[in-house]
Amino acid sequence: MTDWKERIRQLAPHWAAMFILMIGVLAVIEAYVMTLSFWQSLVIVFIIGFGYPPVVRRLGYAPPVWQRQ
Repeated sequence: MTDWKERIRQLAPHWAAMFILMIGVLAVIEAYVMTLSFWQSLVIVFIIGFGYPPVVRRLGYAPPVWQRQ
């Protein structure tokens, strides 16, 4: 079991990447496709938030705290 400081150190880059990805996807959709309502934006945020970890695991870039035992 890793301590909380190590977990934060491992996860911080991924949190930042998810945040940038969410903002980027929402900005592109708003600029080029359509204006989104709050609920549509929330659905996109949830899709990215729950989809990012499995994709990163599959690509082999997941931090050790995300590795399945």
